[in-house]
Amino acid sequence: MRTKQRNLVIGLRRAMMGCMALGASGTAWAQQASAPATGDAATTLDRIVVTAQSREQELKDVPIALQVVGEDVMEQTAAENLGDLDSFVPGLSVSDDQPTQAGFKLRGLSTGDFGIGTDPTVGVYVDGVYAGRGGGTVLPFLDVERIEVLKGPQGTLFGRNTAAGAVSIITKRPSDHLEGRARVRVGNYGKQYFDGMLNLPAGEDMAFRINALYNRTDGWLDDAATGEPLNDGKNWATRAAFRWDISDNTQMLLSWDHEDLDQRSHPTIGIVDLPAAPGVPPVPADPAGYEDPIGRPAYTDVPGNDETRKFDGATLILDHAFEWGHLSSMTAWRNFDTYNRAEEDGTNRSDLYLDTINIEDNTTWYQEFKFSGNTGSLDWVAGASWFQEKAKQSSVVDLTSDSINTAAAGLYGLPLFSLLQGAADEFGIPVQLFGNPWRESYDNTVDSTAYAAFGDVIWHATDKLNVTFGLRYTRDQKKFSWFNDYHRADALNQGLQVLEQYGVLPQQVPCSMLGLCAPGGEDAMIDIDAAFLAAFDLAFSDPISMANKGVTNRAKHSWSDWSPRFVVDYHPSEDTMVFASLAKGYKAGGYNAFSPGATFDNEDVWNFETGIKRDLRDLRMQYEASAFYYVYDNRQAIRLDTSEGIPRYVVSTSDLTAWGLDFSARWHPTDQLSFDFATEWIDSTYKDFITPDGRDLSGEPTGEANWSFAAGVAYTVPLAANGDLLFSLRHSYNGRGRCNSGSASQGNCGRYANFTIGEERNRTDVYVRWRSPSTQWSVAAYANNVFDNRYVNGLNTYGTTVIGTTGAGISEPRFYGMEVQYQF
Repeated sequence: MRTKQRNLVIGLRRAMMGCMALGASGTAWAQQASAPATGDAATTLDRIVVTAQSREQELKDVPIALQVVGEDVMEQTAAENLGDLDSFVPGLSVSDDQPTQAGFKLRGLSTGDFGIGTDPTVGVYVDGVYAGRGGGTVLPFLDVERIEVLKGPQGTLFGRNTAAGAVSIITKRPSDHLEGRARVRVGNYGKQYFDGMLNLPAGEDMAFRINALYNRTDGWLDDAATGEPLNDGKNWATRAAFRWDISDNTQMLLSWDHEDLDQRSHPTIGIVDLPAAPGVPPVPADPAGYEDPIGRPAYTDVPGNDETRKFDGATLILDHAFEWGHLSSMTAWRNFDTYNRAEEDGTNRSDLYLDTINIEDNTTWYQEFKFSGNTGSLDWVAGASWFQEKAKQSSVVDLTSDSINTAAAGLYGLPLFSLLQGAADEFGIPVQLFGNPWRESYDNTVDSTAYAAFGDVIWHATDKLNVTFGLRYTRDQKKFSWFNDYHRADALNQGLQVLEQYGVLPQQVPCSMLGLCAPGGEDAMIDIDAAFLAAFDLAFSDPISMANKGVTNRAKHSWSDWSPRFVVDYHPSEDTMVFASLAKGYKAGGYNAFSPGATFDNEDVWNFETGIKRDLRDLRMQYEASAFYYVYDNRQAIRLDTSEGIPRYVVSTSDLTAWGLDFSARWHPTDQLSFDFATEWIDSTYKDFITPDGRDLSGEPTGEANWSFAAGVAYTVPLAANGDLLFSLRHSYNGRGRCNSGSASQGNCGRYANFTIGEERNRTDVYVRWRSPSTQWSVAAYANNVFDNRYVNGLNTYGTTVIGTTGAGISEPRFYGMEVQYQF
């Protein structure tokens, strides 16, 4: 305990010194609340209203490191979902290569929720509703008004799984005016995009708002052998909202969302030079021989390598104003079904075949009651919430008898099926052991329930000084199950039984060859027969899973937490606010989905923040800065452990600390010209971490780059009676990853002979738009990643120690296109 307190004190000093040096907290470019979403440079810095503290407040009065992305930025970057915007939000990273298994990272903190036993660290909310797991978070933008990215723990006000922060998406509500929009966009790689909106008032008290979207692409990567596209796809989505002003004091809002995604699964590009068949690469693959995946031929032989999702969500919000305050009720239901079958070996050879399938069915219910009001010198919010999730997941690994034979030769020096097939051919036994499918699977279910009560009070101690105290109590309950089925290889197993009938099986081998000797025991001989091979697994072969083959295991656990929030903000003048805050974040414990009975405790983070926000209206400038320090205990991460040859997903536990600075500014020097800039600097290190393969990474960097920034400039040229022209230029930079001694085994950071993972990244976007004098018509051209910068995202090491193949994922190329829009 003394160590934690000492670390926190050191961190508070660093954070205070950093903020004093900067004189500035984190906001970016926001759509101004009093201006239409035209993308123009505003004549003044109008009020920017946010709801980050469950209240409508001006951004400059919110004592939180907060970055807001408005409609203008979304239009100027042709952004279609959250994964298109993270480059322009320093500190935020969205992994959306596989949108049905997306991951979020904020200020260096992430937990990929691969496996329904774990929860995300960054909470995504849509109109206040928790979006749940990654499979339901990266959805197409439909009528989005703004996105608020809140950095640091937000559990007191937002609730579930916001230990690192929250991403809050706010959509537009039905209005009292007849309005509509239609937009068509075409671009390279066969891009075709359409979206439309219609807002229909119905009398004085009701209004409907309907949106629809269709999007398709031919993909930017083709199979080198067949010429077929490897990442083409399409999706369509719709949103409908109905607003009813039941009385002067009561309003109802009902909304429904649907999306249908159908695309090829993200490809893996093989980076190991293969000998001509039937030769196979050495096991494990040698990193010294890895080739640069950019420009390498891509292959797949996975049948039906699709990634699909069907999503539906409905939300009912009831608001009622009393004389003493305000009551809001929110009821939400969300469901998604996903399927993702992915190439893992990066080849089209049967003797190296390896693919995985992730199948999920997820349903959540959320109910929240929230009271708010103002009593003299107090602004207060209080409420209670209930959340339920029921989910099923199947994790499948597909191989062939050929690739099993390759793995057995590499792992054990025993090409068993080659030897058995040779014996069968010699004695004329009619069996064919090669060319047969082999499937292993793990099934999980989770039934989670969370209850919470919360309150947040702002005391206006003086005209200039505010003191905030918030507290949330949360109780999580989870029921989890594991079922590890016997592998399915019917044709192969039948052939093995025939060999047993002819006396070719069983065969005896030393137990040491297969790693099956008892601890301290003799190197005894074991019989390999048809029954032994029928029970053998390659992917899910850890001792606990093997001992529970064909058995359903169940567990039930609960966790609870009190999460406080303390804030002091002081306004020395009308245009300046300084603040300091201390907040705790919490995430419930969970389960390792691939090890029956394995559980882990909840995660906790303490975050200290101090900052300043200034609104210099005479200069048409706003700037914000903050310094932060956090201590994160018991962080859980799903990692692929290859230290024992056969890769296994394990849950690793670590403690880490970080301190850093956020700064942003917006400046409109003239009516037509605007600039914006945002940056983050962070130093993130492990406080205590032993990797699954025994490496001590304590004191080493977590892999997070020190520095990232984003900048933009927009200039509007009036054309008198011919409308106007808007020119927009945006650039983002992410620094080099700070690798540690365990990075290479994870494939997420490191230098290789022909490429680097975690190198500096740059992205430049250009947007030019003409708009008619009536503002009804507009024509625009855009280009994302203008200079076609390409990077290696990471390595796929699933087959490295088994069949000698390693794959890689690469970043997207340059995209460009044109769009036409009509609105009224």
